[in-house]
Amino acid sequence: MTEPGTNPEVRLPLTEHLDELRKRLIRSLIAMGLGTALCYTRAEVLYQLLLAPLTGRLPGDSRLIFTELTEAFLTYFKLSLWGGFILASPVIFYQAWRFVSPGLFQKERKILFLFTGCSTAAFLSGMAFGYYLAVPSIFSFFLAFGGTTIVAMPSMKEALSLTLRILLMFGVMFEVPLVMALAGWVGIVTPELLRRGRKVAIITVFVVGAVLSPPDVLSQIFVAIPVYLLYEVGILLCALGTRRHKR
Repeated sequence: MTEPGTNPEVRLPLTEHLDELRKRLIRSLIAMGLGTALCYTRAEVLYQLLLAPLTGRLPGDSRLIFTELTEAFLTYFKLSLWGGFILASPVIFYQAWRFVSPGLFQKERKILFLFTGCSTAAFLSGMAFGYYLAVPSIFSFFLAFGGTTIVAMPSMKEALSLTLRILLMFGVMFEVPLVMALAGWVGIVTPELLRRGRKVAIITVFVVGAVLSPPDVLSQIFVAIPVYLLYEVGILLCALGTRRHKR
């Protein structure tokens, strides 16, 4: 009996592909629905944890507010959806893996599995970096505009949206080395080209650091240095991918 994913002559009818896709989507949605429901029962605790870098820096006479009757409910529901997706992500990735793996060779399946695991770890690492380093600095900068006549009372919806955008941005940025490795593996770029672009990369990361962090030199350095290190890691991974491409 031929192992699935190793026989290129095996073809499934389109109806069977669609039925398999429907089954995988239903299981993923069920997992996400259960995760969302679980997160909603702890939505207030999750919100306090996620917005701790902001609430811990608010003045004593300030607090988060909501200005629309539905704002609190929708904000907690949005947070629950994000939490449900994170909780269900192992199931979602597994279902996606089971859907595509029968059409791959054994070596391709190993590479895709490794790439999926590494990309997930990189994304979570980027979100952690943003939460512990970037978000506190950004909130401190914006809250510094308050004073005796202006009191900061952020909207809970806007505060959550800003926090999620920052975390998502850093999560995507931490995927750059893997993208560079994949580009080297398929022969799109070479490590020599990336090494010649170091000067442009340094300027770019400091511009990114100035945009993502408050306009003080120390905060820009804290953001720019890790981002540039990602570029150097990407060069190393691209070199490995290029060697595989040549082989």
